[in-house]
Amino acid sequence: MRIFAAHLLNDYSGSPKVLMQLIKGWQREGHTVHLHTSARREGFLSNILEISRHTFWYRLAKNPYIRLIFLCWSQLMLFFQLFVTIKKEDIVYVNTVLPFGAALAGKIKGSQVIYHIHETSIKPLIFKKILFYIIAKTADKVIYVSKYLAENEPVKHVKSYTLHNALPEEFMLRAKLFKKPSNSAQNALMVCSLKDYKGVNEFALLALDNPGLNFRLVLNATQPEVEAYFQDSRPANLTIYATQTDLHPHYQWADLILNLSRPDGWIETFGLTIIEAMAYSLPAIVPPIGGITELIDVNENGFQVNSRERELLNSTLQYLCQNDEAYKRMSLVAGQKLSAFTEANFLLRSGHILLD
Repeated sequence: MRIFAAHLLNDYSGSPKVLMQLIKGWQREGHTVHLHTSARREGFLSNILEISRHTFWYRLAKNPYIRLIFLCWSQLMLFFQLFVTIKKEDIVYVNTVLPFGAALAGKIKGSQVIYHIHETSIKPLIFKKILFYIIAKTADKVIYVSKYLAENEPVKHVKSYTLHNALPEEFMLRAKLFKKPSNSAQNALMVCSLKDYKGVNEFALLALDNPGLNFRLVLNATQPEVEAYFQDSRPANLTIYATQTDLHPHYQWADLILNLSRPDGWIETFGLTIIEAMAYSLPAIVPPIGGITELIDVNENGFQVNSRERELLNSTLQYLCQNDEAYKRMSLVAGQKLSAFTEANFLLRSGHILLD
């Protein structure tokens, strides 16, 4: 089987990481994989061995109109790359809703087109509607990363599946080797993109409100971007890191994990950093809406709190940090819940979807 996987922006975020796992799984099953992604950008898709790699030009732009032009130009190039190569018996795997050029080429050539949808907070709304119209007209199957996303963004008359993300086996093995030194919480970690709607400012305020605790923010951004955003206006107990290729030292440092995405600005459809933190038995505080709620049972392995509710967020954090017995119990449950997100189950489910 030949699988042509398309992804727009190769970086160190969740969606290319999931595609990397899938590609390695397909390789182990003996499938031939062709990867099409943006050029001159380092990320999870950069160093996968023994695949055929094809790149096309794409660049982010702050101006939304220029960004749209760049996207359309990149998809025109992607369309022709695939159109001259793929055959009817091939599979075109479109990772996220953005690489629509691959879907159009697959549809015209009669290939099976599979969309893997990770998030749909796309603006403006008219652009989102256009993208989903293309999905409806080209896709044979749609894979969602959560039940929430499947229920809220259905594509009529197209087979749909829910495939929760999972941790790579090597990640879990490395985490198992680490022995946590205590059963109390003093160190709070958040890993996210450098965007207001991701709750970056709320995390800084949380650090300001809790000077007796330690806070660490790991951002998917360059050091100049971090410095320009904060301009040295940060609490003394908050340490900020630019893009990290290895998150293990940060999870090992942490006692709990937070996701403070604003429900009115960005709905988390899964939350890969939350299950990564589960490998280290870290309780979590997450938003009360979205696919991320499927990972956290309230007062079992964490809490669901709107980051806009500053007082409630503070009291929840203080409860976890001041109640050692509750923290120990939730830490134990967090580690146990990880069994639902093993890579073996993830790849087995993915294989069934391809052949269904």
